[in-house]
Amino acid sequence: MSDDITALYRAILAKEKGTIFKDWGGKLSVALAFPNQYRLGMSNLGLQIVYRILNERTDVVAERFFLPEGREMAIYLRSRGSLVSLESQMPLSNFNLAAFSISFENDYPNVLQMLEMGKIPILSEERSENDPFIMAGGVASFLNPEPLAPFVDFFLLGEAEQNLHPFVDAFLEFGRNSVKRRDMLLHLARNVPGLYAPSLYDVGYKKNGTLKYFVPSIKDVPEKVKALHAPKGGFSDTGMPISCITTPDTEFGSKVLVEVGRGCGHACRFCAAGYVYRPPRVYGKSNLKEGVNTALKRCSQVGLVSPAVSDAPGIEELLGMICRHGGKFSVSSLRAESLTRGLLEHLKESGQKTIAIAPEAGSQRLRNIINK
Repeated sequence: MSDDITALYRAILAKEKGTIFKDWGGKLSVALAFPNQYRLGMSNLGLQIVYRILNERTDVVAERFFLPEGREMAIYLRSRGSLVSLESQMPLSNFNLAAFSISFENDYPNVLQMLEMGKIPILSEERSENDPFIMAGGVASFLNPEPLAPFVDFFLLGEAEQNLHPFVDAFLEFGRNSVKRRDMLLHLARNVPGLYAPSLYDVGYKKNGTLKYFVPSIKDVPEKVKALHAPKGGFSDTGMPISCITTPDTEFGSKVLVEVGRGCGHACRFCAAGYVYRPPRVYGKSNLKEGVNTALKRCSQVGLVSPAVSDAPGIEELLGMICRHGGKFSVSSLRAESLTRGLLEHLKESGQKTIAIAPEAGSQRLRNIINK
């Protein structure tokens, strides 16, 4: 490993608050990989939720990997060294499991590039018993796992709050190093809801590229694999979804991200979030206040995340509370018809200078067609 990479990663870590460092002894080692740049990955609340859930377990150590960029990529190419983790600079191939969190289809090629840089065979059928298992999750996987099926050992479909713990329990139950890869895949497919192992299924397509058939190629695995969703009441077992690491080197600066709702009830026909995260869930006022208060204790800047933040119950009161505490906030999305004078005043008070309105189509007739 290059000393330049070590120095670069230590400089990145020095800017972070909330990083988790753990001893490896006797733990399941998980390489949590985001197939794009650090700046984008650390702006992703889903990645941070998975990082926290995994590292809260005493039997797991999870460390982060990102697609190298700029000088970092130049160092890797010059040294021809293996891709290493941010926390301990451990090679990707040394982990028991590499878990890719994939949010965008355009990142598919980056998954293959990171595997190649990690000295891991790209095709799942070419991996040996000594290679890590390659897992994928994230919203792009929920929508359609098939484009990455030849390269991924298994997909974990659904929301992390529901399926991560059952998956880790099943993986540890069967043993980390002493079983054949195929035996492990069979065990996981039979015992973990929402787990799809492509090598255990036959998939065919029509001439137009749509699915023709999807059938198990072996007995006793589910005929259909359904993504798991957290209950409509919320996520009480795993806590409010809040980012655990802050750093100025993200798209949102040093803000603590707080999820105020998941999914969207407006059902625009072009919206992936509205389709994948059904049913829509919005937290109650008390939960939202608790989450924001927790965030304000760590940082004066809060980022509120949801497909439609202005739909959250008591949103004006919540924004007013942030301002009264001397905090600043940003919002991920607003709907024009739910904007109020009070909400706009709080946005102005927090220093927001502009908002974007997306009508999506040039006429109401077209908006009706796409259910906007």
